[in-house]
Amino acid sequence: MDIQFVGEHLLPGKIGQFFIVLAFSASLLSTISYFFASRDKNLEDKSWRNLGRIGYLVNFAGIIGIGAILFYLVLGHYFEYYYVQSHSSKQLPVYYIISAFWEGQEGSFWLWAFWQSFLGTLLIWKAKSWESPVMTVVAFSQVFLTSMLLGVEIFGERIGSSPFILLRDALDLKAQAPVVFANPENYKNYLKFITDGKGLNPLLQNYWMVIHPPTLFLGFASMVVPFAYGIAALWQKRYKEWIKPAMPWTLFAVMVLGTGIIMGSFWAYEALNFGGFWAWDPVENASLIPWLTLIGALHVMIAYKNTGHAYFTAIALVFLSFLLVLYASFLTRSGILGDTSVHSFTDMGMFGHLILYNVVFAVLAIVLIVVRWKELPITTKDEETYSREFWMFVGALIVTMACIQVIFSTSVPVFNKAFGTSFAPPPDAIKYYNQWQAPFVIIIILISGFSQYLKYKRTDPRKFYSSLVSAILFAVVLSGGLVYITNIYTNTMYILITFSCMFAILSNASILYQAFGGKAKLAGAAVAHIGFALLILGALISAATNKPLSINANNFIPVKDFEKTEKPGENIMLYKNEPKQMGKYTVTYVSDTTQAPNTFYTLNFKIVDKDGKVKEDFDLHPHTQDNEKMGLIASPDTKHYLTYDVYTHITSAAVKQTAHDDHEGHSDDENYKAPRIVKVSAGDTIHTSSGVVTVKDLDRKPTAKDLALAQGDYAVGLPLEVNAAGKIYNTEPIFLIKGNNTFDFARKIDELDLKFRFSRVLPDEKKVELQIFEKPQQAKDWVVFKAIEFPFINLYWAGTIVMVVGFLLSIFRRRKEAKTA
Repeated sequence: MDIQFVGEHLLPGKIGQFFIVLAFSASLLSTISYFFASRDKNLEDKSWRNLGRIGYLVNFAGIIGIGAILFYLVLGHYFEYYYVQSHSSKQLPVYYIISAFWEGQEGSFWLWAFWQSFLGTLLIWKAKSWESPVMTVVAFSQVFLTSMLLGVEIFGERIGSSPFILLRDALDLKAQAPVVFANPENYKNYLKFITDGKGLNPLLQNYWMVIHPPTLFLGFASMVVPFAYGIAALWQKRYKEWIKPAMPWTLFAVMVLGTGIIMGSFWAYEALNFGGFWAWDPVENASLIPWLTLIGALHVMIAYKNTGHAYFTAIALVFLSFLLVLYASFLTRSGILGDTSVHSFTDMGMFGHLILYNVVFAVLAIVLIVVRWKELPITTKDEETYSREFWMFVGALIVTMACIQVIFSTSVPVFNKAFGTSFAPPPDAIKYYNQWQAPFVIIIILISGFSQYLKYKRTDPRKFYSSLVSAILFAVVLSGGLVYITNIYTNTMYILITFSCMFAILSNASILYQAFGGKAKLAGAAVAHIGFALLILGALISAATNKPLSINANNFIPVKDFEKTEKPGENIMLYKNEPKQMGKYTVTYVSDTTQAPNTFYTLNFKIVDKDGKVKEDFDLHPHTQDNEKMGLIASPDTKHYLTYDVYTHITSAAVKQTAHDDHEGHSDDENYKAPRIVKVSAGDTIHTSSGVVTVKDLDRKPTAKDLALAQGDYAVGLPLEVNAAGKIYNTEPIFLIKGNNTFDFARKIDELDLKFRFSRVLPDEKKVELQIFEKPQQAKDWVVFKAIEFPFINLYWAGTIVMVVGFLLSIFRRRKEAKTA
């Protein structure tokens, strides 16, 4: 029984742990019950099936209970719990606290288990005669996922990691702070010294991380459904029946996982500063590969449904897709990618557990295939070359080969650990993968275009070639024009990709035209293929032709060691309120605002014509966070145009000091040049390097938080208005007479690097003395930024939307077919 220390709230954690055990036990009960229900030949006796349903629904309730308790703890900042202290903080707004909920291993496993529970509940309602065998597999997968949250030790082996473990149990507090916790009384009151949590990784503090992980994990969870139908088909010898009910689920998994992956690229584009949307990071690859193999499986399933050919390929790719999801989980959660990926998890003692999850389901699939091999409906007849199913099969094969190349390269750390080798990952991952994948992409997209003109089983070659002529000619013309406009004609591979995309778009557009003429069932595939081609075209053009706008002819940035991490020739240094020309833009560092822990910068961009007329004027607000562990974390801001984006991020900046008002005896005058002392009266103007200062009438009753007046004291304020590049700033230094002493309260305008002191009253001259402080050039606030132009990036985002619409149309069609069947 836990001893409750001062300030701890143990009851929520105990309830949460109870829900974990309940969810695990209920999923195990459901698996066993559904297993016996599947073996029971007496269809009238439904007791095992009903018990399986009860177990699964109790599991779902337990999962919801875990989530509710964990969210309560995270939202309430109960830092006595290790998970809460590690991923949350009091400074985070609510929407980032939601992201913190699934930032860690335990939260992400819960998210996966939640979606799998939800989908299993839908299957109980929808699977009909497939319910018992399919739910046996889904519930068995749920056993593994819930076991990942147990956090218990059995026979010296750790099973899972609980999100409800206490901080004092997870960490040796005495080792963390030996002087503080050497005192037993301090240890019992340890929460007094834990004032805040570590907070959310700065890179994850983006709204995309609120919606990207749930979408991605829904995609991962949905992959189990086609796998379960395939296992059920082999188990119950319903070899040919599983395709139709599995097809809508396969489309759904492809659509959702693809959407989740693209959301991740949105996040990378908007939150990371590498200047792009895809970096071939191992974690990105781990989610991409099962998506691609399932796309291959989907096309072969369609081919089998229409021709009866390629059965083994269809079921093998479905099995492989789910197993690759499990392998991706092993890669990203075992800690094995810790040195090669910036956003993989560290090892939490679940290495063996994750391997077991992979091995059990791999063995299950392989054993069933081997046992049923002689009975499988595998045809020996070769497909016709001029048939759609043949090229669907070839396309699936090409996709699989592309995936093998990616997964092999991504798995280098696994090979090193398993075989004691020391292979190094590619030094330039983007260049390496692009070179390998480009030929695969060309072939796949071309197949998605010309296969639309083929019929199942056999097509007349003459009709096929005559159909291709117009699409090829138009594709040559359009791709030629696009290649010329985008200036990528020096690279043969780029030209071939552009042509293949244009050809696929035109080919599928002609099929879409037929769909509007009454063949509606053709619409889904055509729209999805068009979307995919647009996506690839946008990715190619924006990645191949993006260029830095912030060209620095001096190729030098006066910041220590800047050249070690950045290219000085592609960065511009700006001093506050000093405009600088950048191509067609005049850029000005206008201001900055600190909202802990982030500093938001305002960079003004203007385009001025020859006559001095402002044609365009906009602000961008990139921000930074000075993180103790990660250094300067920069998040970009982007100006979106129809045909290109201007992407801007800060690469270095002056350290921001906390602004405060000063009075005599507590001045920071040494940060400024010697003051200019002027005698002024109301209406006078003074020119400074930052703007024009106008003196207003004296304020006989000034107020300020640092001004305390006693009887007999006299204070007067000097209101000042500063016009800096059309923007008005107001401030009011104060002069105080207290007894026989005089004091003045200086005021600063940090955005303009100005400070004012009202130092004397000169009644005989009817003037006052004003001291104006300006920072020297080297002490002024500055930023170094990089601006990149991404041409035609909107094709990438538009292609994503079009592709998802295509998948939705196909899901509705296949769902209707499954109902009819």
